[in-house]
Amino acid sequence: MVSPNRQNWRHVFAPGVRRLLSLPFQILAIGTGAKSFVGNPVLGSRLLNRLGLHVLRLVVADRVMAFRRLLLAATVPAADRATLHRDGFVVKTDFLPAADFAALEAEIRALKAPARECHQGDTITHRVLLDEETLASLPAARRLLADRRYRRLLGYVAGRLRVPGQWVQEIRSGILPGAPDPQLNLHVDTFQPTMKAWLFLDDVAEDEGPFTYVPGSNRLNLARLAYEYRRSLDERHSPDVLSARGSLRVPEADLPVLGLPPARALAVRRNTLVIADTRGLHRRGDLRVRPSTRLEIWSMCRTNPFNPLPGLPFRWCDRLDLALYRAWLRDQDRRAAKQGGNPAWRLVLPAKDR
Repeated sequence: MVSPNRQNWRHVFAPGVRRLLSLPFQILAIGTGAKSFVGNPVLGSRLLNRLGLHVLRLVVADRVMAFRRLLLAATVPAADRATLHRDGFVVKTDFLPAADFAALEAEIRALKAPARECHQGDTITHRVLLDEETLASLPAARRLLADRRYRRLLGYVAGRLRVPGQWVQEIRSGILPGAPDPQLNLHVDTFQPTMKAWLFLDDVAEDEGPFTYVPGSNRLNLARLAYEYRRSLDERHSPDVLSARGSLRVPEADLPVLGLPPARALAVRRNTLVIADTRGLHRRGDLRVRPSTRLEIWSMCRTNPFNPLPGLPFRWCDRLDLALYRAWLRDQDRRAAKQGGNPAWRLVLPAKDR
């Protein structure tokens, strides 16, 4: 039987001991892609951010990515490089030959595989990982991922030699009861340049929640640095949970303060590839058709922001990435099970496997 005195000791001192033991790791996180102001007292420190910690990480990550893209510049056309620098995104209509796109669309629409779903507000995001096992039965998808033009475009924006992670993604908007989708709010994904890409298998009209981006918001300037400096001082206390975690939500009214134009909705036809640097301001567009569903090949990449090298183009690196990703998912499953709930990305099996 544990004495009351020992119970009191644990209650008073154990949290402090845990904080002390975690401090070295929180300090080391400065040199990683960690972004949460509320989850890391070092990154969220008002004193350190007043001294310029957040702004320093912004500037260094920006310059490191510029160097990595410089190393990869010869792999993509100059016009695409200029468009990305100017706007923060590149749009490629009719990306695949018609026959290749038809084959890809047919096999993706017929795909039955284990998936992960995330419920945010009234929206469900459904993803199937395109790993080796899944791709074994998807020859058209394998051809896409092996396409040199596709690989190089994504790799350049990501500052990475290898093809980033790939998923089949279906967005089902306006189908759940509850609050609006938080992805409808203008935001940045993180402090560092990152890559996301969408090869759309459906048309997406202006009233169907298209990807929306503020042109030029990928570039750092004095107005942006001053704005993020002010936000960093007290962002750990933000009432917006996602902002406090480092994905800053930015009101549209703040765009003139940043010297930026209005956001542009990218209504697209099927077989359009959009690649964006999601350090820029973006959101899911206004939805006036409910419910709305769209299918796409989705890709994302977020590397260590302070590594100046674009990585190694070896298959074993891909396998290592996948192993780490699966381990993270299993850890999230275990944590949620202990608390009697669901993880943020819950497992969904095909009907025949349930």
